[in-house]
Amino acid sequence: MTMKQYKLQTLTQSLKPLTFAVLAGVGFSILPVLASSKLSSEQLIAQKPKTVELTLVSYAVTQAAYSKIIPQFAAKWKKEHNQEVVFRQSFGGSGSQTRAVIDGLEADVVALALALDVEKIEKAGLIKPGWEKEAPNNAIVTRSVAAIVTRQGNPKKINTWSDLVKPGVQVITANPKTSGGARWNFLALWGSVTQTGGNEQKARQFVTQVYKNVPVLPKDAREASDVFFKQGQGDVLINYENEVILAKQKGEGNFSYTIPAVNVSIDAPVAVVDKNVDKHKTRPVAEAFVKFLYTPEAQREFAKVGFRPVNTTVSKEVSSKFPKVNKLSTVQTFGGWDTIQKKFFNDGTIFDQIQSTSR
Repeated sequence: MTMKQYKLQTLTQSLKPLTFAVLAGVGFSILPVLASSKLSSEQLIAQKPKTVELTLVSYAVTQAAYSKIIPQFAAKWKKEHNQEVVFRQSFGGSGSQTRAVIDGLEADVVALALALDVEKIEKAGLIKPGWEKEAPNNAIVTRSVAAIVTRQGNPKKINTWSDLVKPGVQVITANPKTSGGARWNFLALWGSVTQTGGNEQKARQFVTQVYKNVPVLPKDAREASDVFFKQGQGDVLINYENEVILAKQKGEGNFSYTIPAVNVSIDAPVAVVDKNVDKHKTRPVAEAFVKFLYTPEAQREFAKVGFRPVNTTVSKEVSSKFPKVNKLSTVQTFGGWDTIQKKFFNDGTIFDQIQSTSR
């Protein structure tokens, strides 16, 4: 065994990510794993024999799932094609991650909280149009819904969306300007009115009242969880159902939670970043990794940490784990992401207006 082989073997035996770099305020780590690919001899020479490096950029709350999925993919890849893959991983707020990729973080694969963020990368010229058709299920790899989390025993009797406007109730939710999860939360609040017979004026009044009860706006869903669970702020947390399930598994404090019967389908996409994979000559392994995310093996790992799987087999296997939602709106219910962005989240539009009147 050469010294180079010894060092690589030692590195791959450690599953603890090493600090790699910080770019645009985003934590960036490297996780070495084993993998392989049926590449041409020219591609193998270009990438250095038997080694390929892949960069995954995702939103904060997916990290627990990918920590299990990547080693499985890597072992399969190594067994089939005898090539090693070094995975670099970056996790943060979906909006912040999107800007980092546009500004130069050379992701090979992005797995973000909403299709709008992938579309922004497409408009920047990094992803080719039609990316939604390059993966199964219109490139949606996981689903979730919004959850209402309360302190143990629910002392303030918060059970529905309407309870969030009660006097003296402090609501913790992330900032829609930086967090995809927070945008889903906002749509869930808005839809709780418009999907039950209320008009948009009533929806705006209701959401404004909720944000008057929001003392801080963390940058992403994971930070919102930390504010609620670790810092003890707030009476109620709005967050992904999967993030809440993961917090339960980790024993992060005593709390209760409910899944409102009127909710929004939180659909998270994945895409290959065409310009970067062509530059890095990593397209074969990147596309294979995306394909692997839809397999029962990967979907079970998503389900274990609270995501609602899109694979029908796995969905049936875990159906008892997830409460049924009676009225589930989608992005299209609100007119699609372009309409949503222009209406609610562009500078000076409804969210900013609500914020200015809530302070």
